[in-house]
Amino acid sequence: MEKQHQGVQWVPYSEIAPEQAAPGVQRRVLAYGADAMCVENTFETGSVGAVHSHPHTQVTYIVSGRYRFTIGEQAREVGPGDTLLKENGVPHGCVCLEGGVMLDFFSPMREDFV
Repeated sequence: MEKQHQGVQWVPYSEIAPEQAAPGVQRRVLAYGADAMCVENTFETGSVGAVHSHPHTQVTYIVSGRYRFTIGEQAREVGPGDTLLKENGVPHGCVCLEGGVMLDFFSPMREDFV
């Protein structure tokens, strides 16, 4: 992915090609700067966001679909309108129960995504 829209105030969705993040998962890095990043993830039913952790605080907003999320030692089913906080260093992951879209907000931005 190119860094062409880093720090750009207006990022048209139509100009961002999706990339495969995992089998059945597509990622689009939307607007971002050094301190924050917005990422859209589209999941197919049955796809997995493997358990991982990173040195970023992450807030996830569920736009559509249903997911079984694990954050730390807790697991819950979430759906449209739900938000999740994943503090830096806390392991988290999910299984998609019903295909959909989620938005992730990271602080600071994820260098490994660009």
